[in-house]
Amino acid sequence: MAIVLAAGQGKRMKSKLYKVLHPVCGKPMVGHVLQTVEKVRCERSVVVVGHGAEAVRSYLGDAAEYVLQEQQLGTGHAVKQAKDLLGHEQGSTLVICGDTPLVTAETLESMLELHETSKASATVLTAHMDNPKGYGRVIRGEAGDVLRIVEQKDCSPEEDAVREINTGTYCFDNAKLFSALEKVTNQNAQQEYYLTDVIGIMKEAGEKVLAYQTDDHTESIGVNDRLALSQAESFMRERIARYHMLNGVTIIDPASTYVGADVTIGADTILNPGTILKGNTVIGEQCEIGPQSEIEDSVIGDRVTVKHSVLNRAEVGESSTVGPFAYLRPGSKLGEHVKVGDFVEVKNSTIDDGSKVSHLSYIGDAKVGKNVNVGCGAITVNYDGYNKFVTEIEDDAFVGSNVNLIAPVKVGKGAFVVAGSTITHSVPENDLAIARIRQENKPGYAEKIRARARAKKNSQSQS
Repeated sequence: MAIVLAAGQGKRMKSKLYKVLHPVCGKPMVGHVLQTVEKVRCERSVVVVGHGAEAVRSYLGDAAEYVLQEQQLGTGHAVKQAKDLLGHEQGSTLVICGDTPLVTAETLESMLELHETSKASATVLTAHMDNPKGYGRVIRGEAGDVLRIVEQKDCSPEEDAVREINTGTYCFDNAKLFSALEKVTNQNAQQEYYLTDVIGIMKEAGEKVLAYQTDDHTESIGVNDRLALSQAESFMRERIARYHMLNGVTIIDPASTYVGADVTIGADTILNPGTILKGNTVIGEQCEIGPQSEIEDSVIGDRVTVKHSVLNRAEVGESSTVGPFAYLRPGSKLGEHVKVGDFVEVKNSTIDDGSKVSHLSYIGDAKVGKNVNVGCGAITVNYDGYNKFVTEIEDDAFVGSNVNLIAPVKVGKGAFVVAGSTITHSVPENDLAIARIRQENKPGYAEKIRARARAKKNSQSQS
């Protein structure tokens, strides 16, 4: 079982966004925490909500159960709100804060193993910090056991000098946890009901209380302000980059590369500087992404090259190339061996295998078949100011430069559309279409225009 504390207002964030919903590497903090808890295979997860309760519920959905802490009277009071749901349960209960996104599943598993094999009543996750200011201190006895946890504002000078801190993550015997919570008071500097007081209560009752110290102090970071948020972001980015590099991804400059927490990348892919990968993006193997490319919620096949481009909710098939300076908008789907070149925008369109849209074109609400060539400056005119219409270009067709295809319109298989044409009617299979005004040359007329312009200019200067 797990109890995730996510009821605090987070005033120090100075934000309209509820604290635990602030993202770290693209995912809200409470999302990181709940995902970590799920990896530990807790049978039930209860999230304690307060300020911004509806927003948290909306984000997490049915991934957890919820209890409401109407008044924020401390961490002990928050945990006590889960009594109706969990108070009758037997076994171990993990308690963790929703603003600690860096805690890993491996650490929680190790702490739980120590807790259960030692048959402890409580186990505290701790860390050593050279500058422990703001954190509760873990006070140990001569045998190394945990005696109590003292909050910063309640520390004596001797306790203030302790460098082992409480991370705010615990494992409890569930029945003993809720029993001890009944004895917690608010007789302290903050006049709050501290969860940490449960440790002292258990010790006085002769219960076994242990501590598991993580080797990575960054896991202890609780995000209470924008400075801590940036630190968590930095540590998380470093962790994510390390994970991908150890799994066969080349990141040329990790410091200038952003990879979101839920991004998947195949082996032998190269990320060049300035690459930004966000959301649930999936990158295949042997790709080259960047420099200066942003990809969000997109699926990229193997051996794809993306340079200086933006992709949002798009799909790119194997061995295709995108960019430089292309924009694939939502609903764009490229087949295999497709070329989308410089200054090409694609929106809600499919471009099938082997087709090319090499430069300076707009493909919107279109179905482009196989082995189609779309020339420079071609446009699918999909919007009449009121409705969107579809353009179809079938296999092996050729669309010349500066062609306007006025949707709804269809260019048949193998058809040829001459450069500069504005097509308003469908072109049958293997036909050639030309739709432009016949050229007419007027001998010497250019000089007449220039003479007329000079005369007008002289007249204006004399007046």
